[in-house]
Amino acid sequence: MADMGSMADMGDMGGMADMGGMAGVTGLGLPVGSAAGLRECAEEAKPAPTQEDEDTCSDYGSRDKPGSALGRAVPDGNVLFPDIFRTDHLLFYERFKAYQDYILADCKASEVKEFTAEYLEKVLEPSGWQAVWRTDVFEVLVEVVDVEFSALKAVVQLCEPFLCESQVSTFTLECMRELLELKEHRIPLQELWVVYDESGEFDQTALAVEHVRFFYECIWRTWDEEEEDDFDYFVRCVEPRLRLHYDILEHRVPSGLVADYHNYLSECEELYRKFLNVRNNISSSDSDSEMENVSMVEGLKLYEKIEHLKQKLKLIENPLLRYVFGYQKYSGLQAKGQRLTGIKITHVVSSTVMASLLQSLVRDKLCPESCGEELEIQFHSDPLAAVNACYEGDTVIICPGHYVVDGVFCIADSIELEGYGLPDDIVIEKQGKGDNFVDCTGANIKISNLKLVQHDAVEGILNVHQGKTTLENCVLQCETTGITVRTSAELLMKNSDLYGAKGAGVEIYPGSMCTLLNNGIHHCKEGILIKNFLDEHYDIPKISMANNMIHNNEGYGVVLVKPTVASDVKDASAERTTGNAQPTQSSDERAHTEGFRREELPECVAVELELYKHAEVSEGNHEIVSELGAVSAKKSQMHRKRLSELGITEADDNLMSQEMFVSIVGNQFKWNGKGSFGTFLF
Repeated sequence: MADMGSMADMGDMGGMADMGGMAGVTGLGLPVGSAAGLRECAEEAKPAPTQEDEDTCSDYGSRDKPGSALGRAVPDGNVLFPDIFRTDHLLFYERFKAYQDYILADCKASEVKEFTAEYLEKVLEPSGWQAVWRTDVFEVLVEVVDVEFSALKAVVQLCEPFLCESQVSTFTLECMRELLELKEHRIPLQELWVVYDESGEFDQTALAVEHVRFFYECIWRTWDEEEEDDFDYFVRCVEPRLRLHYDILEHRVPSGLVADYHNYLSECEELYRKFLNVRNNISSSDSDSEMENVSMVEGLKLYEKIEHLKQKLKLIENPLLRYVFGYQKYSGLQAKGQRLTGIKITHVVSSTVMASLLQSLVRDKLCPESCGEELEIQFHSDPLAAVNACYEGDTVIICPGHYVVDGVFCIADSIELEGYGLPDDIVIEKQGKGDNFVDCTGANIKISNLKLVQHDAVEGILNVHQGKTTLENCVLQCETTGITVRTSAELLMKNSDLYGAKGAGVEIYPGSMCTLLNNGIHHCKEGILIKNFLDEHYDIPKISMANNMIHNNEGYGVVLVKPTVASDVKDASAERTTGNAQPTQSSDERAHTEGFRREELPECVAVELELYKHAEVSEGNHEIVSELGAVSAKKSQMHRKRLSELGITEADDNLMSQEMFVSIVGNQFKWNGKGSFGTFLF
C-alpha cells in the first residue's frame, strides 16, 4: 500500500476540505456542564477571529453575546408550527470532532449505544423543551418531560393547543393519544426536532439530538454490532462513512457510484433482515429436522451474499479504493442504427460560416474526388446537438472555434467526429458540474483533431464502455481521471496528448484492449493504471504501448494493481518498488513473456508496431513487460489449479491460453515522481 500512498489524494480524503470552514466548536455538542465551562472550552479551541470571521461566520459556542448561536428553520406546511433549530447544515469537521472526541471516542461497535447515552447525559436537558415529532406519516408538536438516556428515547406528552399535520385525516387528537399510549409515551430521540429557543438554553440539546439522528440515519448499520470488536469503531466505520457522506454532498463521487452504493446498502439491509429471521427460527427450534438443516443452508447462503455486499460497500467508503477499483458502470445507451432511408449525413459544426471557410470545406471534405454520390449536409452551431442528431455511419466535422457545452457526449452509434484544422484551434470545453464528458458505447467510433477541456468533474474525460474507440491527434486537458477503458472495450489512441488528471491518465480494466502509439501522457497523478485482473471472473487485458512519452507524473509512469495472492508475487513487487528493479524471471519465463500472441492485433496496428520492434528497449519498458508477464503467468497457474480442482485435466486451448498480449517498446519514462513502474498491493 505504501507504493501508492500518494494516490490517497485522489479522493482528497473526503470532506477534509471543510476543515477550513469550521463554524465553531459548539457545533460539536461539547460535554460541558455549565455555560461557564462551555465558554472556557470555546475560547480555548477557536482561533482569534478576524473582522471577516465576525462578519460572515456564526459564532457557535460563545456566550459573550446573549441569545442562541444557532439558526432557525421554518417548518414546511402548517404555519402554526413553531420554528425549529436548524442543525442539518453542520460541517464535516464539526460532526467528525463530535463523534471522535465527545461521543464515540475509541469505543467498540458493541459499546456505541452505551457511549452515546453517556454523552447525552452530559449535554441534553432532561425536560422542559418542546419538539416536533416527525414520522413519514405525520408531524405533531410535543413536550419532553423526561429522557431515558440508556434507551436513547424521550418521554413526551402532547402540547396544548394540539398541533398536528398529516397526509391522513384520521390522525385526530384522540388517535394521537392512543398512539402515544401504545408507545408508553417513549419516542426515539432521532424522530424529534427541537423547537427554536432564542435564549440559547437549548442549543446543546438541539445539537445533541442532531448528532444522534445523523448517526443512526447515515452512519450506523444494523449489522455493525455483530462485527468484530477488535477494532476502533470510529476509525473502521464512522470516519469513512462520514467522509463518503460529505463527498457525495459536494459532488465528489460519480452519480453512478452513488447509485450503486445505495443499491448495495438497500440490498444488504434486506438480506440481513432475512438472515436474522432464518437465524431466529433455527434458534427457537429444538428439533434436528430436515427443515432445520435446509434453514441452515439457506442461512449460510444469505451470510455469504451479505459479506460480499459488505465488502463492496467498504470499497466505496474507502476514499482511496473507490477510485483505484472503480465500479462497473454501463450507461445503457441505445444505438439508433441506420436511418430507414439508408442515408448517411455529414454534420458541419461552426458558430459562424464564412464564405472562405465554406469553400475550403467543399474542397477538402464535402466533395472529395473519391465521392461518387451526392452528400447530404446539415449545419449546427453546437457540437453536442450535432452528435445527438447522428445515426449509424454519420460524420461530424467541427470547424475551428471555442465551443462551450453543458452536457454529455453520449455516442452509441459508429460515427466519426473530426476537427477541421489543428486540435488547439478546435476546443470543446465542458461547462458546469457533471459526471461525464464523453461516453462511448458504439462499435466503431473515431475522434480526431480535437481539444477537449474538462472542468468541475467527478469522472474521467472519456469513458469507453464497450465497442472500439479510436482517438487520433487529440489534446485532452483532464480534471479527474483521464481515459477509462472498461471491460470488453477497446481503445486505440495515437499521436495524442493527455495531461492534468488528478487520478490516472489512462485506466485499463480487465478484459479490455488498449493500444497506445506516439502519445504524451504527463502531469497526472499516475500515468497509466492497470486494474487488477487476477480475480477468476476477470479476463486478462491486452495492452500495446509503443513510442509513448510518459513524463512528469506525480507517482509512477505505469501502475499495476494486484492482490497479495502469493509470496513470490509480493516479493517480486517489493524488489521493484524499493528501487531494485532487476529482472527476476528465469529464461523460460522471459521467453514466455516475450512470446505473447499477436494474431489479435488489427493489421494497421501490427504494421506500426513492426516499425518499433528493433527500437532500443529501455529499462522501464523491460520492467513493465516482465512484471505483467509474471502476473499473467500467475493468472494462468491459478486458472489451471481451479480446473484441476474441478477434475478437468484437458481444457480448450483458447481457455487455457489466457495470456496478456504485451508489446511495450520504445516508450520513454522521464521525471515521474516515483519512477517508471510500480505496483499497488491490496
